[in-house]
Amino acid sequence: MNEEQPAETDKYVLPLVVRLERTAPPARTAALETAARAVLTLLGDPRTTRTDGAWHERVRLWEERGIRKVVRRARGAEWRRVQPLEGITLGGEAGEDAGDAEGFENAAQVRVFPPVPLDGWPHELARLQVSGTELSDPAPPPPPAAGTPVLWLHPELRMSAGKAMAQAGHGAQLAWWDLTAADRAAWQEAGFPLAVRPARDAAHWRELVGSGRPVVEDAGFTEIAPGPTVAVEWHWPR
Repeated sequence: MNEEQPAETDKYVLPLVVRLERTAPPARTAALETAARAVLTLLGDPRTTRTDGAWHERVRLWEERGIRKVVRRARGAEWRRVQPLEGITLGGEAGEDAGDAEGFENAAQVRVFPPVPLDGWPHELARLQVSGTELSDPAPPPPPAAGTPVLWLHPELRMSAGKAMAQAGHGAQLAWWDLTAADRAAWQEAGFPLAVRPARDAAHWRELVGSGRPVVEDAGFTEIAPGPTVAVEWHWPR
């Protein structure tokens, strides 16, 4: 029996907003890692995990109908306008809830919001730019620390920072789904340590994809053709 697929109007999307000030944009890798931790933080929040939580039903429907994520960018007054909307802001390498912290410089700040209907974005989010979010690393990121879960990016795909942030979020979510409740709690207690890096080369990527590890398969809605984008390599004690 063929199950009916949900119509586009019945689907949900997870909004993420990256703070992108003109004078102090975040480093690309920091933005990707903060986006991944933001998704994990929302998934582990009691408003999501409790069956009576305010976000539980929306997250359930979103997960059932396709975990689409869209990253938009904001600066200055735009960033301040989205803070009152229900969500969680993460900032800096420690992944702490940063709120509307002053003194923003080069650290990445990302605010994640509970899923919204694909055609029902809040006005404050819908008005933000989504395309052309470009970031760079001032220096090559160091190798991942020993024992850190790694989200490996396809080394030959060229993606905007916004697209890559969404893919990192997908990879983090696949890792979350792959864990027991005890493992999830331990990872959350540690602050969701993780690293996002491009695979070393084509051979390394083929090894990752063929290893049986969780792999993100992008649907090809934007920027790139359908196919694998992120492979999860788990090193956290389990």
